[in-house]
Amino acid sequence: MTDTITKADMTTPNNIEKTATDKPSAEKNGNAAGQSWFNRPIPGIKQQLTAPLTAVETEPSTKCSNCHSMITNTALIFNCYVCPHCDHHLPMSARERLNWLLDQVDGEMGQEFNAKDPLSFVDSKPYPQRMSEAQDKTGESEALIVMYGKLRNLDIVTCAFDFRFMGGSMGSVVGDRFVQAAEKALEEKIPLVCFAASGGARMQEGLLSLMQMARTAAAIERLRLAGVPYIVVLTNPVYGGVTASLAMLGDIHLAEPKAMIGFAGKRVIEQTVRETLEEPFQRAEFLLEHGVVDEVVHRHQLIDTIYRLLAKLCHVTNVDA
Repeated sequence: MTDTITKADMTTPNNIEKTATDKPSAEKNGNAAGQSWFNRPIPGIKQQLTAPLTAVETEPSTKCSNCHSMITNTALIFNCYVCPHCDHHLPMSARERLNWLLDQVDGEMGQEFNAKDPLSFVDSKPYPQRMSEAQDKTGESEALIVMYGKLRNLDIVTCAFDFRFMGGSMGSVVGDRFVQAAEKALEEKIPLVCFAASGGARMQEGLLSLMQMARTAAAIERLRLAGVPYIVVLTNPVYGGVTASLAMLGDIHLAEPKAMIGFAGKRVIEQTVRETLEEPFQRAEFLLEHGVVDEVVHRHQLIDTIYRLLAKLCHVTNVDA
C-alpha cells in the first residue's frame, strides 16, 4: 500500500508537470492555427498578363519581299519604301514617287489622253475590261504619270511609270504623255527626269504600241539637239520596248540597287544561249560593271544625286554647295 502510494506520488507530479507543460503548447498551436485561418491571404482571380500589341499588329503593314519581315505602312513611307531591316527597295507608285521628288508640284499633264481599242483585242479578257480593272486597282488612268514643278531651285518636268498598271506597259497613251512631257521640257528649256519601271510595249495595241518606241526616241533626240538634260532612273524592273527606247537614251542613267534591267527576260536568254546565267545577271550592279548604267544610287540619296547632276548640267547655282 505504501509502495503504491509512493509510486503514485512519484509519478503523479511528473504526469501533471508534463500535462501542464503540454497543454499551453497545444493552446499555443491552436491559437496560431486560429490566427492563420482567419488571417490567411484570400486567393483572388489570377489575371493573365499579356504583352501590349505592337504597331505591326495594330496598323496596316506590308511584308518585305526580301527578308519577309512585317513593316508598318507609316514606317515605310517615312523610310522612302526601303525596308529598315534588310535595306531592300520596295516598289513605289508613280504618284508617290513624283510627289516625293518634287518640292513643289505646279501641275499634271496628259490626263486628256485616253486609251482606245483599235484592234478589238481579246485574250482571256477584252482589252477595255483589263483597262477598267487596272484603273480601279491603281486609281490611275494610265501607266505613266507626268508632273512638272520645282526641285529646290530648279524647274523640271518629271514622269514615272506605275508597274501596278498592267505591268507599266507602254501603249499609245504612254507615248503621248511622254512626248508631251518632252515637248514642254523643250519649250521651256528645263530638264526632264523619267523613272522607268515597265514590262515593255503593250501587246493589246499591237503596232501602235511599237510605234511609241520611235516617237519617244525622236522626242529625246530633239532634247539632245537643244541641249536640254534628260536623266533616266531605272527602277525594278525595266524590260522590253521601254528599255529599247526611252529608258536607255538618257544623258545620264541612274539605277536603284538590285533593280532588274534588260530587254529580254533571263529565262528567254538562257534558252537562247543554252547557258545558266547566275546572279547578279541583269541586276543594276552587273550593268554598272559593264558600262550600261552610270551609277547605282540608294533611294535615300537619289534626290540629292539628281539635283546635283541637274544643277551641273543646267549651269545653275547649287543651293546645297
